Amino acid sequence: MLWSLVKIGLFVTLVAAAALGASQLLDMEGGVTIAFAGMEYTLTPLLAVIALLMLMLALWVVLKLASLLVAVLKFINGDDTAISRYFDRNREKKGYQALAEGMMALASGEPRVAMAKAAKAERYLDKPELTSLLTAQAAEASGDRKTAEAVYKRLLGSDQTRFVGVRGIMKQKLADGDTETARKLAEKAFAMKPAHGETQDVLLKLQTQAHDWAGARKTLDAKRKHGLLPKDVTKRRDAVLALVQAQDVLDEGKGIDAREAAIAANKASPDLIPAAAFAARGYIEKGQARNAERLLRKAWEAQPHPDLAAAYAAAAPDESPQARIKRFQALIRANPAHRESRMVMAELHLAAEDFPAARKEIAPLLDDAPDARALTIMAAVERGTGSDDSVIKGWLARALNAPRGPQWVCDACGTIHAEWVPVCDTCSGFDTLTWKSPPARAVQSPTGVEMLPLIVGSSPAAPVLVEDAASESPAK
Repeated sequence: MLWSLVKIGLFVTLVAAAALGASQLLDMEGGVTIAFAGMEYTLTPLLAVIALLMLMLALWVVLKLASLLVAVLKFINGDDTAISRYFDRNREKKGYQALAEGMMALASGEPRVAMAKAAKAERYLDKPELTSLLTAQAAEASGDRKTAEAVYKRLLGSDQTRFVGVRGIMKQKLADGDTETARKLAEKAFAMKPAHGETQDVLLKLQTQAHDWAGARKTLDAKRKHGLLPKDVTKRRDAVLALVQAQDVLDEGKGIDAREAAIAANKASPDLIPAAAFAARGYIEKGQARNAERLLRKAWEAQPHPDLAAAYAAAAPDESPQARIKRFQALIRANPAHRESRMVMAELHLAAEDFPAARKEIAPLLDDAPDARALTIMAAVERGTGSDDSVIKGWLARALNAPRGPQWVCDACGTIHAEWVPVCDTCSGFDTLTWKSPPARAVQSPTGVEMLPLIVGSSPAAPVLVEDAASESPAK
């Protein structure tokens, strides 16, 4: 509306200026004298201006006729499209101008204007590979998904535009939540353009959501070949996929294949905790406890974790507490200063009823934001040394409100998982789980007490501590 008023104002101003100029020319005295072929012509100022304008128009017509004559001569010389190109040149100019205006309108947030300009450009250019994409994007931006889908389907008919059509429909299916159809379309798009980064990412995500681990490994390999993912990231993610493939194989009852796949996953990424624990148990089942222990020590050096300690204990399930402490020294030496190393040694000393040694290991962890597991171990130490019930209950009361400590937390959405999974249950992120302490606002443990891991076996103090923790509350 405002632009229309501006155009009307400009038109009125130009008409007024022309009338004023004509009036001034009529009032002027004198004129222009032209001598030609022995004759003189005297023109008034107004006629002189009109003659000049007519001369310019005649010159423009002569140039156009000359251009047409050149096109005719080219046609006579064998250029079959010379005359058609001459007449289409103006149409192309208008078409490309409309296309440019449509792109600007779409970028400016005016999808309906963009659709109108795209339709105009299509009339002039007759090049759907240029105008259809603009029409589809403008239709999507304006909420007209039916028109957008129709345009994308039309693009499927040409080899030049088939990929764009498949990709457009794939995005619509993703928006609708139809991941199965979207995955099939992503596979088609990937087959047409294996090096297309966005298609690779979409396909990889959909394959992991569908637990198509073999297909995901192929897609990941394509990303590696085309240099779209750092080598170390590719190596780790391939190890994750190998691990979950091994878990699936184990569910199918193929124990040997699962062990081999888990060992391969661990070799590809030694810091992948689930792969190390899985591979170690595979070695143990094969009677190769030394190989399992060597593998676990390497993983412990990269990232200590209770699952690794449990697997290390499983290598000699019938050993005495004292023998276990001695054997675990080799594991702890791989990363002695880590918090988990102290936790494990404290628990092992508890199992051996060496309470002073357990206190020595756990005491340094109680000064800086202790978690429920550390506080529970301290309560067990106090119980073992014969402290008063008030002291023991005090530690348990603190454990009720203390954070749980490190857990499997999704780096993308912050969701806490009870155990490691390759795909986040909340945001469907692949390989986004990290073993770390969640933010303080995260959900606490159901009981508030993290009991001792199974690596130390059953402890006489543990049942009593559970009862006390369940009956004790902060308000009490």
